[in-house]
Amino acid sequence: MELPPGGDTMRYVTPEATFWQNASLGFFPENHSKYHIGIDLHTPEGKELFKRLAAKSDILVENFRAGTLDKWEIGYRQLREVNPRLIYVADSGFGQWGPFSHGRASYDAVAQTVSGMIGITGFPGRPPILCGIFIGDWFGGMMAATAALVALYYRNKTGEGQFIDVAQSEGLIRSLDWTWVRHGLTGRDRGPAGNLDEAVVPADILACRDGFVGLAAARDKEFSGLCQAMGRPDLVTDQRFATLPARQVPANRDELLAHIRKWAADKSRVELEGLGEKHGFACARVANAEDRYRDEHLLERGAVWEYDDPLYGPMVEHGPVPKLSATPGRMRWAAKPVGWHNQEVLTRLLGLSPSRIEQLEEKKVVGRWADRPGAKPPDDWDKR
Repeated sequence: MELPPGGDTMRYVTPEATFWQNASLGFFPENHSKYHIGIDLHTPEGKELFKRLAAKSDILVENFRAGTLDKWEIGYRQLREVNPRLIYVADSGFGQWGPFSHGRASYDAVAQTVSGMIGITGFPGRPPILCGIFIGDWFGGMMAATAALVALYYRNKTGEGQFIDVAQSEGLIRSLDWTWVRHGLTGRDRGPAGNLDEAVVPADILACRDGFVGLAAARDKEFSGLCQAMGRPDLVTDQRFATLPARQVPANRDELLAHIRKWAADKSRVELEGLGEKHGFACARVANAEDRYRDEHLLERGAVWEYDDPLYGPMVEHGPVPKLSATPGRMRWAAKPVGWHNQEVLTRLLGLSPSRIEQLEEKKVVGRWADRPGAKPPDDWDKR
């Protein structure tokens, strides 16, 4: 559900102002297989439609600033009166309560900074580096989905819905493995370390003849295989490198990585991957989008998903990651323009007549897309 006619912010989040068939590249990945409706929630009639839809729903997810729907009088307190079984998920930057919550906008970059995540990125002595994807949004969404499933299980046992408060910045805190634990227990902070791993040693991104590879060999057996591949069996018995705790000592780690980097520099990505497979250590090229799109393994597993959409034609997207044996994932259609499914949803779920929907459209309670890229269909959509 979006506010017409412009719709969701992600409809305009697209790299270098690239709109493919008037659609944002950033909107497709998260919005396939959804019904898209446009209702103005500022109007009394729009709020009533919203409540009627909530009354028929199992789960509601909203992503407004803290307290927004409460101000509009369609928050959890109001909706649980019409549907006590409703599971209401509020997914925001900083949570629904606390001194940092109210009135603050959040974007992914802000969540990364507040969480402390980018404080450990980059190289020593240089500025921190944002993660290249909207990882705070992804973590917030995944944690919200997991929490909703737990709430569904509770509801199946008790018949009761509940309110779920998810802060995307806190989700990223949870992703920081031992960072906060070490500080809490020892008082030691964690700073940037570049591409090496301070706990899994050796692990690094290595420059090679035709690009880069990621390499890791934490277990002693894996490390021994790496040393054999390097032609340096002496490193296995060197007391500075013989065990993982010894390799984790910063001075030992740095010297070992210097040997590995020098060895990898004149080899190709294919050579290094082959040596990793032969000798039992992890090694894979740093792939780009073209590599992944043409990867036979990913194509066969459906990680690269090609299909025909009734509106946009041939499409390619990321396929479902978990492979369920009894209920495999699917994509029914691509993301659609603002209000694309108004008639279907309001007729089928709420029983509104076409004439009533037309009245609501005339009053701008229900709406469809604006005439702008991001919101509207392809230019020739009505001729397809």
